[in-house]
This record gives sequence, C-alpha cells and structure tokens, in this order.
Amino acid sequence: MVDFALKQAIARPAVRDITAWERLKVNRDWLALWFMLPTAAFLLLFLAYPLGLGIWLSFTDARIGRSGEFIGFENYEWLWGDTVFWLSVFNTLLYTGVASVCKFAIGLYLALLLNQHMPFKAIIRSVVLIPFIVPTVLSAIAFWWIFDSQFSIVSWSLRKVGLIATNIDFLGDFWNARWSVIFVNVWRGVPFIAITLLAGLQTVSPTLYEAATIDGANRWQMFRYVTYPLLTPIIAVVMTFSVLFTFTDFQLIWVLTRGGPVNATHLMATLGYQRAIGGGYLGEGSAIATAMIPFLLAAILISWFGLQRRKWQHGEAND
Repeated sequence: MVDFALKQAIARPAVRDITAWERLKVNRDWLALWFMLPTAAFLLLFLAYPLGLGIWLSFTDARIGRSGEFIGFENYEWLWGDTVFWLSVFNTLLYTGVASVCKFAIGLYLALLLNQHMPFKAIIRSVVLIPFIVPTVLSAIAFWWIFDSQFSIVSWSLRKVGLIATNIDFLGDFWNARWSVIFVNVWRGVPFIAITLLAGLQTVSPTLYEAATIDGANRWQMFRYVTYPLLTPIIAVVMTFSVLFTFTDFQLIWVLTRGGPVNATHLMATLGYQRAIGGGYLGEGSAIATAMIPFLLAAILISWFGLQRRKWQHGEAND
C-alpha cells in the first residue's frame, strides 16, 4: 500500500504556482482595463503627446524649421501686452457665449416640437440633421457666397422688397462679420443639440405627464417640474460639448473671414494658427493655443459641479 502511494506521488506532476500576470489575465475585474488599453494608447499617441508637445513649445522660441530654445514665460509675457490677442479672447468669448445660448434655445424648441405627434415626423428629423451632416468647409463656402458683398442672395431679396437700398456688407463690416459667423455656427450646431435633447425627451415616461395633468399642471409647469429636471444631465453634457466645439472652432472662421476684417472675427484658434503656421512662430502660436486650456477646463468644471449639485441623481430630495 505504501509502495502504491509512493508511485502515485512520483507519477503525479508537480503543481506550478500561478503567477500574478496569469491571474491578471483571467481576472474579470481587470477585463475592462484590457479593453480600454487600445483606446488609451490611441489617445496618448494622438492627443496627450501633441498636447504635451504644444505646451513645451509655448516655452520656447521655436520657429518652422528651427527647434528653438527654452525661454520660460517670455511668449506669455509678450501675449499679455498684445492687443490683437486680447481682441481674439473677447471675440472667442462673445462667439462662444452668444452661439451656445442661441443653439440651446433653438435646439430645445425643435426637440420639444419634434417630440409631439405630427405628420412626416421622421422626414422632418432627417431634414433637421442636414446642416450638421454637411462638412464644415462646404457649409462655410456656401455661406461665403450667401454673404458676398456684391452677389448676396440676401441683399438681392431685401432690395427687391424695398427694405434696403444698397447691398449689406456682411463680411466686410466689423460687427456684421461677427454676427454673420455666429449665425453660421448656430445654423450648423442646432441639429446636434436638437436631436440629442429629443433622444432625452423620448426617455421621459408619459405617465409623469399624465400625473402632472391630473394635478392641474399647465404646459409650462410640466416643462419646469417634469421635463427640465429629467433633461438636466443631458443638457449639461450636450452643452459642454457645444461650448468646447464652439470655443475651438477653426474651419468655419478660417474659410469665411480668415479672422477679418481687421481681426474682428479672429478667435484664439485662428490667431494661434496664423501666428504659428502663417507667421512661422511656433512658440507664440503654441502659447496662444495653451492659453485656451484654462477656459476649456472652466467649462468642463462648471458642467461637472452643476451635475454634482443635482441631489436627485443620488436618490435624495432636490433642493
């Protein structure tokens, strides 16, 4: 009996200890990490590295064809006294603020309208998406013709009905150019907000409106106390993206006005491109681009803290 047990022990292969790496490969808690690694590598390569390189270049006197040397905060000190830079900051804030408010108001109205029972609703939704689907450059070129100082269809129509005597200089006048580019941005951005809010509206249970109707609530009260609170997380997310996209807008402005007239429509993105690529001053252009980061972080933080204050998301009563 002892000999048999001894033979069995000798014949049985030794049990190998499982290494920590092998445990991680089969651990379900680490499964999400393995799926995220390819995306994380992509983001590091195409987002984090260019961002870090841009910040580094902002502290150098680099130019096109020359690596440059470290000069500290000299580029930022120069920008602090640059009136064109501060004009671009004002233009960017004005452009972002007015366009974002208009896009939200019009987009919310369209979402509420499209959420109602109406004929050909699916076709109308598809038509609403067209401005967002058309490439930005093609949209800008089309509006460049619409706003042309000599052949504008808008000026021609207004002259025909007797409202104006001469053509409107949409892109040549200081303030006309600003309102024109804001209008084009609103035209392009409304579909994104409208369709996203519409998707949120369709998740609201009809029983909530039925209960509000039984309680005697009117349409405004149903919107104020039922629709709006439930849409708050979606509104925060969609408006954060809208502000970020608008603040960093480049193609539309560059095609329409290239920052003119007299820097009236220069945004921080277009000015940075002009200084870095057009002028060859990579360090200065990178400093302008880096100066955009605090504004973008502020927009994200405002949205995040706004969501944190909504106690109903955590199952508590809302103040």
